[in-house]
Amino acid sequence: MAEPIPGAEKKVVAGVLGILLGALGIHKFYLGYTTTGIIMLAVSIVVGGFTCGIGCSLMGIVGLIEGIIYLTKTDEEFVATYINGKKEWF
Repeated sequence: MAEPIPGAEKKVVAGVLGILLGALGIHKFYLGYTTTGIIMLAVSIVVGGFTCGIGCSLMGIVGLIEGIIYLTKTDEEFVATYINGKKEWF
């Protein structure tokens, strides 16, 4: 049996959070990207408030896309890109 890859356990949770709560940036906070999470949250709340929800909708689409990307990567690719590589967007 293969050894589990450290950090790979975050893939499914981050993907589901991105799909369900992506507009709030919760998946970013979960992966440790605090600044990016705050940006997504601020765009959703502040810009969304001024644009009748368009900012929130845009961040929701970004979260959905990122969640799908997380879930479709292999464990090795996910860890190399988002845990070790610290790639914050897409």
